[in-house]
Amino acid sequence: MKMESEKTFKYKGKTLDELKAMSHEDIAAIFPSDVRRKMTRGFTTQEQIFLKNIEAGVKNLKTHCRDMIVLPNMVGLKIGIYSGKEFVVVSIVEAMIAMRFGELVPTRKIATHTGGGAKKTVVRK
Repeated sequence: MKMESEKTFKYKGKTLDELKAMSHEDIAAIFPSDVRRKMTRGFTTQEQIFLKNIEAGVKNLKTHCRDMIVLPNMVGLKIGIYSGKEFVVVSIVEAMIAMRFGELVPTRKIATHTGGGAKKTVVRK
């Protein structure tokens, strides 16, 4: 019998440890064009402060920066992202690399219709 090896995460052929060791310029080169454009233009002041807090090891991070990009050094953190009403705590995993925080936390509720006939009701979850 052949033993299946445990799957390791790779992003464009690079392991998570290799991504963490890369500079922001090198990471931007392998990210999609919209993310690369944002990284080459530079992060906003709030995003720079957020990145410094991550490097300093601050716990219970919360942010309003929904346009921030998930970088490899954020994997494993729990970050509170503002949804417009409250902070939603999101645990960052490898598959979220190169996504924006706004994609992870929805701002609208999905309406579900219950009941039948003339008394149809809308329940928002």
